[in-house]
Amino acid sequence: MKILILNGNPEKDQGNVDSCIARLRERLQAAGHEAKIVVLRDLKIGYCTGCFNCWLKTPGICSIQDDAIDVTRQYIASDHVILASPLIMGFISSLLKRAMDRNICLVHPHLEEVDGEVHHKKRYDKYPLISFLLEKEPTTDEEDIAIATDIFRREAINVWSSLGFVHFTETPVEEIIHAINVH
Repeated sequence: MKILILNGNPEKDQGNVDSCIARLRERLQAAGHEAKIVVLRDLKIGYCTGCFNCWLKTPGICSIQDDAIDVTRQYIASDHVILASPLIMGFISSLLKRAMDRNICLVHPHLEEVDGEVHHKKRYDKYPLISFLLEKEPTTDEEDIAIATDIFRREAINVWSSLGFVHFTETPVEEIIHAINVH
């Protein structure tokens, strides 16, 4: 399986995100998976400006010339994408959110009804499964986790995927690998 891990930790060597995903990649590769880590803090990724060029002028490709174009290509070419981030004020880092927002080019601007909701039409036949690997804040509680998980589930629907799992950096790597393998 081709697995992409987007490291949205904004600070190198702060917290457990970097070390956890390094251990995870090592174990995934040992299990025969192709696993790649993209460290977003090392890239230039601007904010989505809502210009609609990725829908109208350059269909499927963001018109902002930065590293997000390559990240989006790797994203759509993967079987499973793990979005890793510390929780900051109850949500993922702005760095990871910015990269996720730039994936809007992966869907069409046209809308259709799906299960009683209106969503953008698919641009591709296949979209990766997405999962989240998060580092809790000291004040993170079950309500915070439920809210974030619901937002992540909705994000997956919006990019024609499904939510594989939400795990935390204190979760044993074996448990995360098991969650990957069952999907």
